[in-house]
Amino acid sequence: MNVGPWQLIIIALVILVLFGRGRISEMMGDFGKGIKSFKQGMNDESGKDALRLDKPQDPAPSATPTATAETQESDKKA
Repeated sequence: MNVGPWQLIIIALVILVLFGRGRISEMMGDFGKGIKSFKQGMNDESGKDALRLDKPQDPAPSATPTATAETQESDKKA
């Protein structure tokens, strides 16, 4: 079931009749703006990631376990 060039022309004509020339160009313009916005967002995110990698991060203070009265008593009994 291959779509040949004549079928593509017929499909294009049907779309042109249904949507009209103005609506199709408007949709393509919106599509282009969406792609541009997506690329710009990806570049912004890449820039933020690069800034995060350049700055050294302070290590989180390690939690030290504190002895409770129960554990101290059980240690004395053992």
